[in-house]
Amino acid sequence: MYEHDVIVVGAGGAGLRAAIAAHEEGADVALVTKLHPVRSHTGAAEGGINAALHEEDSWDLHAYDTMKGADYLSDAPAVDTFAQSAPDEVIQLEHWGMPFSREEDGRVSQRPFGGLSFPRTTYAGAETGHHLLHTMYEQVVKRGIEVYDEWYVTNLAVTDHDDPEERECHGCVAYDIKSGEVAGFHAPDGVILATGGPGQVFSHTTNAVANTGDGPAMAYRAGVPIEDMEFVQFHPTTLPSTGVLISEGVRGEGGILYNDNEERLMFEYGYANNDGELASRDVVSRAELTEVNEGRGIEDEYVHLDMRHLGEERILDRLENILHLAEDFEGVDGLDEPMPVKPGQHYEMGGIEVDENGETCIDGLYAAGECACVSMHGANRLGGNALPELLVFGARAGHHAAGKDLGEAKIPTGPSAQSEDGEVDTPVTPGALGGSDEDAVADGGAMADPEAVIEDTMAREKERIETLLERDGINHADVREDIQESMTQNVNVFREESNLKDALEDIHEARERYQHVAVSDPSKTFNTDLIHTIETRNIIDLAEAITLGALAREEFRGAHWRKQHQERKDDEWLKHTMLQWNDGTPNLYYKPVILEGFEQTYEPKERSY
Repeated sequence: MYEHDVIVVGAGGAGLRAAIAAHEEGADVALVTKLHPVRSHTGAAEGGINAALHEEDSWDLHAYDTMKGADYLSDAPAVDTFAQSAPDEVIQLEHWGMPFSREEDGRVSQRPFGGLSFPRTTYAGAETGHHLLHTMYEQVVKRGIEVYDEWYVTNLAVTDHDDPEERECHGCVAYDIKSGEVAGFHAPDGVILATGGPGQVFSHTTNAVANTGDGPAMAYRAGVPIEDMEFVQFHPTTLPSTGVLISEGVRGEGGILYNDNEERLMFEYGYANNDGELASRDVVSRAELTEVNEGRGIEDEYVHLDMRHLGEERILDRLENILHLAEDFEGVDGLDEPMPVKPGQHYEMGGIEVDENGETCIDGLYAAGECACVSMHGANRLGGNALPELLVFGARAGHHAAGKDLGEAKIPTGPSAQSEDGEVDTPVTPGALGGSDEDAVADGGAMADPEAVIEDTMAREKERIETLLERDGINHADVREDIQESMTQNVNVFREESNLKDALEDIHEARERYQHVAVSDPSKTFNTDLIHTIETRNIIDLAEAITLGALAREEFRGAHWRKQHQERKDDEWLKHTMLQWNDGTPNLYYKPVILEGFEQTYEPKERSY
């Protein structure tokens, strides 16, 4: 068994920042990650990092833009904490050596991004996430923080108690991909989940193959509520053949969207008469698909993104990587012709319920980054707000887990925070291979010996893995593919009640089939078939959560569009959708959005761009 004061699961932007912060507080901290840190999906982030750095800008303007972009479903304390802290985090990055793009006078460059009232997006060419990862990984190496890379965390070691708020997390259990060893990790001060998003729930996604929602699924099964999972962001500019992202930086620099009639669609059809291509992502994605659905799409699938007018010098200086992506995956030279683009799954606004210190309702368990929901993105995330979120809330989780007093949290967490009860009548059975809380929660009361809890969790994980390796059955890939295709078909940008119910039927069938999956590769070394089989269960659980939330929320807000409910209903739905595992039969309830005390600043208004 390995022991460190703080264990950070995942080593992307949020994980690296959390580890550095915990180390700054004097903690013995380690990163446990299924990928080497610089291979984390944060490296795919192209656009930039929003922060109010300019003397003509201010954090409160940034906060207001964030709340408006979120369609007023964000919690105000989280938004304010984020916007106030982002400038310091960007300056810290610059001091650590982040190679930001700069103006001629030497200042860090900032460009316009969708939904922003001021050009506050800092960037490093079109490879901002790549440089961010390397900058912070250098700091991890400099500090001597231990990294267990290619260790896949499969479960949390949590004490058993009927009330999740009385449970404690003592560590986690991980599978060494290199050797096949199953080992426990004891973390007396806390475990921080920073595992990224669940993009692989969908077939057409900008997300890496490793983005299977491991953190939210593990926390969910351990008893932590997951919040607002129905709000899935579809990025308006992805390459049709692969889902590879074309940065919002292209539109920030002046790129234009055209339909098959060579009309500038954002203005021609009134989707965003003021901001055009720089409206929020949900607005632009719906505009593109409306063009396609009404017969003005190109090859009935996509629209064109044109940046030729920017000139070769500017493109090569700020967007060179985009040229390579378009050429490599679509055979298009962006200097001479427009690029084909269409919406693709990009980001999950919901996730593990946490407060602004990263704490969950389970003592000793934290989360930060895309896997968490501190509720600053609400119903729709603004481009350029994900990377500063990783920095701000990754740092806060690391500091708090290591013992720093950050003040009392203003955002309540856990089932006790609910405002009303409710259940969803849906044909769902408990998860495969047990499917109950027993999969995630060890025997013993809240005062159980931590090492005994971890040993018990290790024994159950070893048995689960051996069962998958030894039995005969179906291949997980068939189950995963069916889930992904169903989610892309039925729970996409435009959502209808019948489609959502069809998706739930498909998920129910996938659960039944998953109980008979087996791993054909018997080896213990780099057994990717085993890893993907374990991941597929997480995909099933989160696909269900997204769809249940989408069916329950009968309104149109942000990224969530319902055909039968074409208006935002603040009187009914200014509240968060919460799901609790409940022995594999999800329990749905709600808690209010925190706007009290902030009404004058964040009074919900009609959102227009």
